[in-house]
Amino acid sequence: MKSSDIRQAFLNYFNSKGHEIVASSPLIPGNDPTLLFTNAGMVQFKDVFLGLDDRSYTRATSSQRCVRAGGKHNDLENVGYTARHHTFFEMLGNFSFGDYFKQDAIKFAWEFLTSKEWMNLPADKLLVTVYADDDETYDFWHKDMGLSEDKIIRIGDNKGAKYASDNFWSMGDTGPCGPCTEIFYDHGEHIWGGKPGTPEEDGDRFIEIWNVVFMQFNRTEDGVMHPLPKPSVDTGMGLERIAAIMQGVHSNYEIDLFQALLKAAADVTGCTDLENKSLRVIADHIRSTSFLIVDSVYPSNEGRGYVLRRIIRRAVRHGHMLGAKIGFFHKLVTALVEQMGDAYPELVKLQPQIEKVLRLEEEQFAKTLDKGMGILNDAIGTLKGDTIPGETVFKLYDTYGFPMDLTADVAREKHLKIDEAGFETAMEHQRATARAAGNFSMKGGVALDIDGETEFLGYDKLASQGSVQALFVDGKKVESISSSADASIEALIVLDATAFYGESGGQSGDSGFLKADGVVFQVKNTVKESGNHIHQGILVEGSVKPGDKLIAEVDADKRAAITLHHSATHILHAALRNLLGEHVAQKGSLVTYDKLRFDFSHLEAMTAEEVATIEQRVNAEIRDNSEISTRLMNIDDAKNSGAMALFGEKYDDEVRVLAMGTGEGADQFSIELCGGTHAKRTGDLGVFKIISEASAAAGVRRIEAVAGQAALDFISAQEATLNTIARSVKGSSDNVGEKVELVIAKNRQLEKELEALKAKLASSAGSDLAAEAVEGNGFKILSARIDGTDVPTMKTTLDQLKDKLGSAVIMLAAETEGKVTLLAGVTKDLIGKVKAGDIVKECAPYVDGRGGGKPEMAQAGGKNAEGIPQALAAFKSLVEKL
Repeated sequence: MKSSDIRQAFLNYFNSKGHEIVASSPLIPGNDPTLLFTNAGMVQFKDVFLGLDDRSYTRATSSQRCVRAGGKHNDLENVGYTARHHTFFEMLGNFSFGDYFKQDAIKFAWEFLTSKEWMNLPADKLLVTVYADDDETYDFWHKDMGLSEDKIIRIGDNKGAKYASDNFWSMGDTGPCGPCTEIFYDHGEHIWGGKPGTPEEDGDRFIEIWNVVFMQFNRTEDGVMHPLPKPSVDTGMGLERIAAIMQGVHSNYEIDLFQALLKAAADVTGCTDLENKSLRVIADHIRSTSFLIVDSVYPSNEGRGYVLRRIIRRAVRHGHMLGAKIGFFHKLVTALVEQMGDAYPELVKLQPQIEKVLRLEEEQFAKTLDKGMGILNDAIGTLKGDTIPGETVFKLYDTYGFPMDLTADVAREKHLKIDEAGFETAMEHQRATARAAGNFSMKGGVALDIDGETEFLGYDKLASQGSVQALFVDGKKVESISSSADASIEALIVLDATAFYGESGGQSGDSGFLKADGVVFQVKNTVKESGNHIHQGILVEGSVKPGDKLIAEVDADKRAAITLHHSATHILHAALRNLLGEHVAQKGSLVTYDKLRFDFSHLEAMTAEEVATIEQRVNAEIRDNSEISTRLMNIDDAKNSGAMALFGEKYDDEVRVLAMGTGEGADQFSIELCGGTHAKRTGDLGVFKIISEASAAAGVRRIEAVAGQAALDFISAQEATLNTIARSVKGSSDNVGEKVELVIAKNRQLEKELEALKAKLASSAGSDLAAEAVEGNGFKILSARIDGTDVPTMKTTLDQLKDKLGSAVIMLAAETEGKVTLLAGVTKDLIGKVKAGDIVKECAPYVDGRGGGKPEMAQAGGKNAEGIPQALAAFKSLVEKL
């Protein structure tokens, strides 16, 4: 049975039992900033289990793609060396949100595994574990399902505390938790290992294939277990593990999916041994890296991007060990698409982008791979003991891009360890240096203690009335604020309703005034926290207390400019995807009244032609003057309609769908989920102008642009600058380009003439200076000060002096615009006696400088002109002793 068939059978089975088939969520969790990656099937349902999110269904099933290669859940070091560890895997799961509980969950699992219609596994090959105190589950397995007592193993608190057990699951120290029952498969007596709970349980004979968690308690901070009003079920079964069993093999790497990838890896590396651990690493890593790129993660030096870089470089290093030529890794994407493209069509769509990202990262690492491995091998060759020093590990990381775990990988192959503590010490020193240089500052936020949320009225109004809900001064909640003749009061005001937009989604907050009879509060900015809009500003006049009614008046001109720029980001996003490809995804934005900033995923700098095309495309949509429509829709319906959602953003069940531009329905130019404020028609934007395109981070580009009056102001400023340049070159705006080119050409000619003149002067100066040389021990000695001379002229003079004097040691010194230059020269016949570099090192300290160079010519720079006489005197003293 193929892996793809097992995946579909699982979904079909639970769909036949009333479960909604839910698509795999991205590898970047959208509702849990504490997780680096999605590492289990329940992640996308976390808020449902917590009661913070309602779905239209109470039963769900999914095949969730997962990554465990960083943070708390990190299997990277074991990948390739064990039968079942992977950086990427698929988790088959079924979930009940207050619907069925223990009995049905167990029945479903057993039926799917053992019935002839589905997996048809022999029941005598299966055994189960239960939490020691969970008599209900034990009895159901024994009495209702008919398992003998020797097939049911109670697992108690085997991790050192109450409820700390392999068979008791919890989301954290507090929150939903409960016992679980696990199903194990017996691979047979010919494989070493013991049953769960025995000293030999870490062997490979008995393998866990399914974990069924019964979330029936809510644990509070005092450790008390409170029964949940709606107990739920969360299960997980690794697709790779069940595929190994169904295909009659022991290792996950022997299943059809991995065998195809291993053969492809063997082809591109030239390795013929499909059991080779390096091939396993490569086959595993092509899955995780490709799917991370699908979800808009790009190689970088921090966060998720750094984890991706670590995985890619580990794969490349293992290919290097097999003798593969650089550029092999990205070639495996085709084989991966063939195996998993049907289940994950996004893999097919983004194949060219995945290949490009992997190829560029591999080429970048290749530049330092040989040097880094050389240093590591040298360190190992001279190592005393069995531990590679932390300083060496850090140097490899800092200079050659070797992640620590890659060095650890090499060490393990040679039965060595690495000094992790020493590495961390070096890393912390680097971080401390960076922090000291950065001069970072942070502003503490206000912890709101307010019931309810602010009603936002600003989609349709720029003025509204609201009741004061809370006041804050210096981060503390107060009962009233009052202005005085001497000073205004800085404060935060929260209303029950407001027309002011709170900063979120990249759109800056509104400014304006809150007013009442005798009261004026100037709003400098509005932010959003916990559903409340917080007006930050100054009480200019009067006093305010909770319950007071205030009129909120938004600065209409600034709001209008902000909305134009926000609408422009949507058109820009669509234009970029149309031109550059569907790999383009928003990575951040900032929308203010005077400009917009838009960050997006793209590997290379845009060409001037591409920038011009984007600008033209956006302006074409503006000229079309189509209506900008907003609809409130169910989140699932919105996504099905083609609306784009942003990775990492959390959306309510009901969302605002913003559509604009040419086309109709799902083919409209731009359709996105957005809670911001926007223009009424695209034509309101007037004109769009890109100011700059540059790198924002690894794999992320940034466009800054303006629209509306801000664009006209920018264009006017550019025209004014152009006219100023035209006048300076005695031209007009029509021929300023030609005039500037003529000026540049003339300037180049003058520079050539100046260099020729300097050469002549140097020759003349050389003749004059040569007469000042004195006799040494069979050679000439010359020291001279020639202030105001640039370095190229000094070098030309030095060469001519060496030619004229024949055998000589020379020192020239000059002060030019506050900088000191010392230039030492030695003719070739004297290099055996003295070297110019040694002379410079001796004399440079007198001018507070340092330097070096070749034996026949060396240079030093300094800043103490008063020390030039001492430097020349030191030169003479040094040379006269030769």
